[in-house]
Amino acid sequence: DKIYVMSIVCKNNKKVTFRCTEKDLVGDVPEARYGHSINVVCSRGRSMGVLFGGRSYMPSTQRTTEKWNSVADCLPYVFLVDFEFGCVTSYILPELQDGLSFHVSIARNDTIYILGGHSLANNIRPANLYRIRVDLPLGSPAVNCTVLPG
Repeated sequence: DKIYVMSIVCKNNKKVTFRCTEKDLVGDVPEARYGHSINVVCSRGRSMGVLFGGRSYMPSTQRTTEKWNSVADCLPYVFLVDFEFGCVTSYILPELQDGLSFHVSIARNDTIYILGGHSLANNIRPANLYRIRVDLPLGSPAVNCTVLPG
């Protein structure tokens, strides 16, 4: 239920240090995960973080002695994170059928491109390039996904 934001602090003597800020999250808070991506998109003068994919450990209530450290793909939701207020909203996009871990992503303005990754559930490595476009008007954001095959 927290996000940690790393930033660079430049001082007058040209010494560069890092600052870690802890922010509480509210709303559709994603479960703890690894192997995910988070990018920043900018649209209409606003910016938000976009979190996708990853794996998480199975909940302790579902663990058995034989599979104590078992992991599962996170659901293929796209989360918009407002870094200023800590508000999180999740989106289900029909084009994203599987949770992908260890993919590569890059953001440019209002668009994120996602390539590769792996799904434990299906043991697949999709050859698709996913384009996620985020529109940030003053009202509700709009999130669209396009699959660019091959």
